[in-house]
Amino acid sequence: MRRIAQIDRKTGETHVKLSLNIDGRGEYQNATGISFFDHMLDLLARHAVLDLELHCQGDIEVDGHHTVEDCGIALGEAFLDALGNKEGIRRYGFAFDPRNPFTGEAYVPMDECLARCVIDFSGRPYLVWKGMDSMAYRILSPEEQNQDMSSRFRFGLAREFFQGFTNAAKCNLHLELLYGEEPHHVVEVLFKAFAKAVDFACSHDPRIQDQIPSTKGKL
Repeated sequence: MRRIAQIDRKTGETHVKLSLNIDGRGEYQNATGISFFDHMLDLLARHAVLDLELHCQGDIEVDGHHTVEDCGIALGEAFLDALGNKEGIRRYGFAFDPRNPFTGEAYVPMDECLARCVIDFSGRPYLVWKGMDSMAYRILSPEEQNQDMSSRFRFGLAREFFQGFTNAAKCNLHLELLYGEEPHHVVEVLFKAFAKAVDFACSHDPRIQDQIPSTKGKL
């Protein structure tokens, strides 16, 4: 069964059209009006090895908040739809590139940053966001003094994206920054860790094939 979804989500603030193929090849075509955010969605598709086409028209002349949050919600809705009853999936995902063989924990590095992500497509939405509070108001823009508000991606918007995804996908998502300094790198390593965790959690476990990975028989 192909695990694909199409989402057309329209509000008074945004209009998001999204196509998702969980079993893709890492191909993408994303356009939200926020270049940095497009870059994050591109690398999410590439590192989770899924196909993603997302187009959003939002009120970025006001702020990027509604666009980023609603894209997260739309992507979460797409995963919830594409995964169906979640039969045969591993369910739990760990960002594991590279993997620590001594502790069993999993991390993703990028330059001076190190992040950890664990996800459970449990049917119960809950986001744990750790280690990023001190960076919440940093501006991600190489020339921020010369750019208008619509071209900025505030660090705090990353949390809004993941919160929107968590709520809509009905998953338990833990994201933690162990350390890092450069805001661009911090957001990027979080998206990469998320991508690797999602890839593993959505992959099929050949040992259970047609089973739901829960003693309840439903996720």
